[in-house]
Amino acid sequence: MHDTDHEILEVVDSKDNVIGTATRAEIHHLGLQHRSVHVFVFNRSGEIYVQRRSESKDRHAAKLDSSAAGHVDPGETYEQSAIRELEEELGIREDVTEILRVAASPETDNEHVVLYLVTTELEPNPNPAEVQWGGFMRPEQLEVLIKETPGDFVPAFILLWNEFLRKTK
Repeated sequence: MHDTDHEILEVVDSKDNVIGTATRAEIHHLGLQHRSVHVFVFNRSGEIYVQRRSESKDRHAAKLDSSAAGHVDPGETYEQSAIRELEEELGIREDVTEILRVAASPETDNEHVVLYLVTTELEPNPNPAEVQWGGFMRPEQLEVLIKETPGDFVPAFILLWNEFLRKTK
């Protein structure tokens, strides 16, 4: 059992309305819909910061993922959550811009996801409890990695990356 198993999260319906609360463990075990955020951090050169999740994570351990990501806490807005996760995982305090929303699906672990974007000159300082490794890469490099080794990535990240590319092209 992980420390986060007892964390209380909001359960939502298919329209993202809060319908109750449950522990994180119950939500994931029962496949209940809930909320999360992902943040794509770009530097001024147009490179995206990609992290390898900590091996201690109970879901998608050691997989490549968004710059920062996490569950939305009860009573917290998506935006507040994105700002909090960015600071907790990478030590970056910046305003975020909403880019797109994705409805809950198997690829997102039944999470309604809001993707935010940050462009910064700040250097990420990864929290080792959250992030095993991280670095900036050119979008073309990322595309090759996703095509060659999709199993190395969190499924939600691939979904969000593809939606992001569709929206921004």
